[in-house]
Amino acid sequence: MLYQLYETQRSFMEPFAELAQAASKLYSNPLNPASQTPLAQRVSAGYALMHRLGKDYVKPEFGIRTVKVNGVDVAIHERVEIDKPFCELRRFKRFSDDPDTLQALKAQPPVLIVAPLSGHYATLLRDTVRTMLQDHKVYITDWKNARLVPLSDGEFHLDDYVNYVQEFIRHIQAIYGNCHVMSVCQPTVPVLAAVSLMASRGEKTPLSMTMMGGPIDARRSPTSVNNLATNKSFEWFENNVIYRVPPNFPGAGRRVYPGFLQHTGFVAMNPDRHASSHYDYFKDLIKGDGASAEAHRKFYDEYNAVLDMDADYYLETIKTVFQDFKLVHGTWDVKGVDGKLERVRPQDIKNTALLTVEGELDDISGSGQTRAAQDLCSNIPKNDRQHLEVEGAGHYGIFSGRRWREVVYPQVTAFIRRHALPQGAAKAAAASPAPKSASAPKTASKPPRKPAAPKAAAPTGAVKTQWAKAKAKA
Repeated sequence: MLYQLYETQRSFMEPFAELAQAASKLYSNPLNPASQTPLAQRVSAGYALMHRLGKDYVKPEFGIRTVKVNGVDVAIHERVEIDKPFCELRRFKRFSDDPDTLQALKAQPPVLIVAPLSGHYATLLRDTVRTMLQDHKVYITDWKNARLVPLSDGEFHLDDYVNYVQEFIRHIQAIYGNCHVMSVCQPTVPVLAAVSLMASRGEKTPLSMTMMGGPIDARRSPTSVNNLATNKSFEWFENNVIYRVPPNFPGAGRRVYPGFLQHTGFVAMNPDRHASSHYDYFKDLIKGDGASAEAHRKFYDEYNAVLDMDADYYLETIKTVFQDFKLVHGTWDVKGVDGKLERVRPQDIKNTALLTVEGELDDISGSGQTRAAQDLCSNIPKNDRQHLEVEGAGHYGIFSGRRWREVVYPQVTAFIRRHALPQGAAKAAAASPAPKSASAPKTASKPPRKPAAPKAAAPTGAVKTQWAKAKAKA
């Protein structure tokens, strides 16, 4: 009943939030004589804050219209390449009428960014996508809100997540010959599983994997997020955080972990910081600091927009990743699209380079949790493995903001370029279909031998040692 009560309360508050917005505009309108009174600005700011606290937050847009490539503005067209019941594979297609720029765009490597399915929408990685578009063809997994998925579309399990990732990788490989994969936070585990299974079958695996701030081994440096999962039983999660979607949504009756509960947990981690941020927003409105107020609105439009997760997926993630540690124990079996169980064996990965990235101050995925992938992927040559620790960066700092753009991204793009296929080899690989593997699903194919990537000089800012520690600029 909790979900129904929440929806009732939200529906009741919605008209009051709209009324507060109207009142805020009324008291700030210079044509209204009341706006000239001494307290008008404070009243307007108070109503604006009331509107922000009471409004319903919907899924934001990526809103990336143009990016600069080699100093030239390039138009971005966002489109859905594959539409699955619980996810869309979204591509950011780049267009230019400048011949030199167009040639540069064609030569750049394709990257699949696997966004987290852990409460927020994929738009949380907007800054990641915008930055990557300067030097890469970019695809992203755009996960759907489970409350909008009808029951007729079936269930969604952690195994389905792994199968989705494999399908998306094969789709991009069919176009370009191969690709690179970047996973941020939660998807580091299913992405590692997906590539491991492809390697075990003898399929063509991505040229590189970049894993950022994820719980590969949640036993290392456990955070409050990890402790909650280990201190509560599986039954506790099933009985206390799982509810059915109310009848006013397409997914009515589906068992989910509701977004509003997740949002409550996010806020509870740093309540003082959020209270201070809202008070600063109130003061900025009084001072007329429009830039700071708009920055606050943009952040919380993203932060407060949350989605429901299918219960099966959520509960299986808790048990597999945070309670049984099946990946690191070597006991994880994944059901493929053909219904067969396959053991996840990261040690079977040999032809995929690995970059792991951690933030020094990460309070969600603790120190060493992502680096654990280096130990699991023991058969990747040492020259193709690299670890980066970003000094002074928290969880969000490694994929968004100044440290991402100035410290992390140069290392990531240099790593990808060192392991990219030459343009001619990529065209040949994409044009020549390989024979199908007997043990792989129908969509899989057995790859040709991976051509060796040419050794390129590391650009300025690239890591020169095997284990690098990036220093953020002051």
